[in-house]
Amino acid sequence: MIEQITVYVLYSDEFDKHYTGFTSRLEARIESHNALTGKGYTRKYLPWRLIYQKEFATKAEAMTYEKWLKSVEGRDFINALEH
Repeated sequence: MIEQITVYVLYSDEFDKHYTGFTSRLEARIESHNALTGKGYTRKYLPWRLIYQKEFATKAEAMTYEKWLKSVEGRDFINALEH
């Protein structure tokens, strides 16, 4: 079985912040971001909700797409998504 990699964008309504990442276990990863025991950037802006996801066959493809989402053009794409 081929493991899919998901690139995802989370949104914090309370703080109007976005977070972009990739994972092979999306539901568990979102739970981790929303856990009160979390660390780093995502802990500061709880709670998070999923606003976008896209599947990829390889980690390399996912990483390339994630990098694009973090570019000026990609941020414009994210900002155009319905929150």
